[in-house]
Amino acid sequence: MSTATFTVTGMTCGHCVSSVKEEVSEVPGVQDVQVELASGLLTVSAEGDVDAAAVKAAVAEAGYRVTA
Repeated sequence: MSTATFTVTGMTCGHCVSSVKEEVSEVPGVQDVQVELASGLLTVSAEGDVDAAAVKAAVAEAGYRVTA
């Protein structure tokens, strides 16, 4: 199991957090998603390696952006 942390910009409320969490949870292999509104931190745990490109695409699908 591996874990990766990302910073998401544009979230302003609990609904934003729920949207990001829902989209990222659908990425194949992802087992746990934690989103912290105040800091924008997104922590993803997966069975194997975390697919960063897929996570970024899921965040974009939710309407937000992962910063470098």
